Amino acid sequence: MGYQGIEFDKDSLFLVTGGCGFIGSNLCEAILELGCRVRCLDDLSTGHYENIEPFLENDRFTFIKGDIKDLDTCMKACEGVDYVLNQAAWGSVPRSIEMPLFYCANNILGTLNMMEAARQCGVKKFVYASSSSVYGDEPNLPKTEGREGNLLSPYAVTKMCDEEWGKQYTRHYGLDTYGLRYFNVFGRRQDPNGAYAAVIPKFIRQLLHGEVPTINGDGMQSRDFTYIDNVIEANLKACKAGHEAAGQAFNIAYGGREYLLDIYHGLTEALGIDVEPNFGPDRPGDIKHSNADISKAKRLLGYDPDWSFERGIKAAIEWYKENL
Repeated sequence: MGYQGIEFDKDSLFLVTGGCGFIGSNLCEAILELGCRVRCLDDLSTGHYENIEPFLENDRFTFIKGDIKDLDTCMKACEGVDYVLNQAAWGSVPRSIEMPLFYCANNILGTLNMMEAARQCGVKKFVYASSSSVYGDEPNLPKTEGREGNLLSPYAVTKMCDEEWGKQYTRHYGLDTYGLRYFNVFGRRQDPNGAYAAVIPKFIRQLLHGEVPTINGDGMQSRDFTYIDNVIEANLKACKAGHEAAGQAFNIAYGGREYLLDIYHGLTEALGIDVEPNFGPDRPGDIKHSNADISKAKRLLGYDPDWSFERGIKAAIEWYKENL
């Protein structure tokens, strides 16, 4: 089930950029479980070293502290690599509105550096993180590739630019690129701290610590929350995809739709905590509803997610109860 049945040559070398982050560290772990080699590149600006500490004794794992904004670093990191899983980026829609130049440098130039390094080093497949934010104000549900609206934040602009560069590198330079439009990923190791923390781990941490969470808006916004194991499956299956799927972007989600207020009450019930949330203003740049059509990823990548929201949230709650 999921990514467990995917097979690679045991000598395959994967480069995971942003490998100390939430998604990146889970990818490193999964690849090691498959018996392959992993090189992790991270500048530790948003990732956490403790996320990779369990892997440091594994002789198939190496860590490079470096910044994807530096092309020489990217070149060295790509030497001898078969597959690049490019997760390095700065997230958060509200923060991108405050820091547009910073986001351009990290999320666009950094990704472009990685594509160029991968091309020069003869990497087989380049899989990179895009985002559901590229759908902008397009109102129709489910969200379908090729039907995007006006972008609502600098973060969304950076991810759309990455997709355009991915097309160019496949078309002109022979690098097979695959963009994965993540929809609200959650699960183990997702950081619950800070002003820009994702909503599920933030709510769990606050509830476990006796704090009253704040919901931005009326709580009736909906999201296609996607458990981390589905995202791992998508990355690994993209590495196995054919050239005909290269140069394209794919929705990566479960294909469901959960309302924020329902999630909040589900968390309080699961944790045995009876507290009503506060309500704050809507966050600038946020979309109201999100739900993915994943048929294209199923057809071209063989993506077949088996972690529903209900199954994933139970696993996430247990992990946070043990680790917070």
